[in-house]
Amino acid sequence: MKSSVENISSLQRRLHVEVPAATVASTFDKHYSNIQKNVQLKGFRKGKVPLATVRSMYNDRIKMDVVQDLIQNHYSQALSTHKLDPIGNPEFEFADPIEGVDFKFSAEFDVRPEVALKKYEGLEVEKEKLNFDDKRVDAVLENIRTKNATLSDVLEDRPAQEGDVAVIDFDGSVDGKPLEGGQGTDHQLELGAKQFIEGFEEGVVGMKVGAEKTLQLKFPTPYHAKELEGKPVEFKVKLKSLKKKELPELTDEFIKKIGGDQDLATLKETIKNDMIESDKKRVDDAFKNRLIRKLAEENPVDVPPRLLEEQKKSLIEDFKNRMQSQGMSPSDFEGYVQKWDADFANSAKEMIQSSFLIDAIAQKHDLTCTQEDIDTKLKDYATQTGIELERVQEFYSKPEQISRLTYSVTEEKVIKFLMQTAQVKEVDASQLKDKE
Repeated sequence: MKSSVENISSLQRRLHVEVPAATVASTFDKHYSNIQKNVQLKGFRKGKVPLATVRSMYNDRIKMDVVQDLIQNHYSQALSTHKLDPIGNPEFEFADPIEGVDFKFSAEFDVRPEVALKKYEGLEVEKEKLNFDDKRVDAVLENIRTKNATLSDVLEDRPAQEGDVAVIDFDGSVDGKPLEGGQGTDHQLELGAKQFIEGFEEGVVGMKVGAEKTLQLKFPTPYHAKELEGKPVEFKVKLKSLKKKELPELTDEFIKKIGGDQDLATLKETIKNDMIESDKKRVDDAFKNRLIRKLAEENPVDVPPRLLEEQKKSLIEDFKNRMQSQGMSPSDFEGYVQKWDADFANSAKEMIQSSFLIDAIAQKHDLTCTQEDIDTKLKDYATQTGIELERVQEFYSKPEQISRLTYSVTEEKVIKFLMQTAQVKEVDASQLKDKE
């Protein structure tokens, strides 16, 4: 076997391999013999079909088997010869193998960059100062009151105003034709809640019960229905009645009535504690991201181009799934990806750089994930979720899942190590230079 390496770029290699004709021939013979042992043909007993007949009948069929065999056996040998450590899946190029002729193939792949740890202790990183405003608890309680509000008729003779619930009939049309889904009878519309397109609720404000009005409006741009973006629309509206919200009084009795098992004071404390815990997690996660980003800034690492493209695609696919679950249309998503393409690329680059750096620090300071770490983590998961330990272990027996868990544990160890020497500056959220 002959092999050579071509440097495409600093982190891209093309490996050329040439397998001698004799090896190609013997590989063909091996696969023909395997077929001959099992083939059944009229006029011949099993395993007794002449080899020449087998060759003529199965030549095209076994070519890919021969290719797979030749590449599998010689690719790893060539990597070892040239001391190459590919990242990701290689891209192979080859022609159909021919008996008695040398078989040539090439493999193009990325290689792992050299990681030079320059500065990773004493990193200067900002952290958001945790400030809690009790008004947030009041807002939650007000939301509870609003969700449990009752409606009563507005008895005074006055026009509709913001905050009212208007009971209306409406009929929409575009270009003189009925607007699909643009009709309603006895529809309850809270004025000021921005449930309809801009101008609709504002147009109802000021109307009196029994009045009719035609609103000349325009659909916004962008709009979830592309065919309606920016188009004029006409709505004929009739105000049939007005109602106002009656909010319940916040009392211990009200809390129990809606299913709570606490009194008002205890509920307030529970809401506050939950919000503080949520804020702590948000702040800690954001700080971790800044710490990792600072690590990458202080220790530049070249990023393999294929790996970058794969990571970027993975981020976009993950984002696509989340956005579609929230109702984003495919066309809107495509526009979003185009607009924020550079941000996806930067995020992918930072993730790859950080993974190389975390791995290097873990190796240098013996912070790699151990089997004991895995066992502890799985027991914790089982305790936290209430799922049987055996089921948790079964889930993490899959290569992809255990790989993620292993990296996650290693990352936790390295971040804890970095935080021991990090110079942390707490600042108010508004003063953060690098906002998440």
